[in-house]
Amino acid sequence: MDRLIASRTSATPAPRRTVRKAVVPAAGLGTRFLPATKATPKEMLPVVDKPAIQYVVEEAAAAGLDDVLMVTGRHKRAIEDHFDHAFELEQALVAKGDTARLDAVRGPARLADIHHIRQGDPLGLGHAVLCARHHVGNEPFAVLLGDDLIDPRETLLSRMLEVRDRYAGSVVALMEVDPARTHLYGCAAVEPAGGDDVVRVTDLVEKPAPGTAPSRYAVIGRYVLEPAVFDVLERTPPGRGGEIQLTDALRQLAARGTVRGVVFSGLRYDTGDKADYLRTVVRLACARPDLGPGFTHWLKEFAAGLPATAAEPAGHRTARGDAVHVPPTSGQTLADAPLHPFSPGNVA
Repeated sequence: MDRLIASRTSATPAPRRTVRKAVVPAAGLGTRFLPATKATPKEMLPVVDKPAIQYVVEEAAAAGLDDVLMVTGRHKRAIEDHFDHAFELEQALVAKGDTARLDAVRGPARLADIHHIRQGDPLGLGHAVLCARHHVGNEPFAVLLGDDLIDPRETLLSRMLEVRDRYAGSVVALMEVDPARTHLYGCAAVEPAGGDDVVRVTDLVEKPAPGTAPSRYAVIGRYVLEPAVFDVLERTPPGRGGEIQLTDALRQLAARGTVRGVVFSGLRYDTGDKADYLRTVVRLACARPDLGPGFTHWLKEFAAGLPATAAEPAGHRTARGDAVHVPPTSGQTLADAPLHPFSPGNVA
């Protein structure tokens, strides 16, 4: 049955895919946002008027993934409640005739078939993915990390699913970062694979020491994985940080020649970092037709009244310093900022 997705109209149904299931790891402690995350899951922090994790599930649903498993931990019950029906609240809105808010409240539960499982021990991202094995079965599946938000206007996940449909195997999302920042990411050694935005991944290193990264291409929080990854994860010992690293398992699959990368140069937000979280809220608010015009006008007046500071580096950057897109030119709003075009460059 086709499901109503709040962020799309019935005129643009989700495409049918060979990949149907998505896994969303959401068991982290959110220590970078303490004390806000002491009692509130970091994934439930609001980005404008929706929790961050709702953007992730909307992205999965828009790409045609109608079965979503959330891997959570203790004190994450609020996530389950958000994607469930709230009978009393819905009845109160019905009685008031408030259809707009009623649709907003009902929307999360209608995005997909949403399931939950707990990661009993905090053993890393690889272990969190392994927890999904019984639910996923012997099917390819997507993994979307809740800290990485991809702008709703982007089609990264759909592109990754297209690459998976064409080549099989696994697909990872890659973004070119400043060489001085590669030690903060899993980084990929790549070679051309016949397309402007598609490369073959030949090796992966989790957070390489400064100056030792195999390339400038960092793995960001979107994956489409073959089920063979589960067998590899079961045999993968703890790696960096004493955790089972998904990067280490993918490295073994890359040695078999079954991993490709989609190079992404669009809008991505790291909502796990305080500064970039604030930028995310501002940019998405400016893009909203109901909030953008008034908020952008106020923002310009507010910025004009700030004391002069050192010039900002060229291009918007995440808090880690990674160039994500170029800033708007004169006369454009933040919502109209052009995307940074992909440039293959030197992938060595």
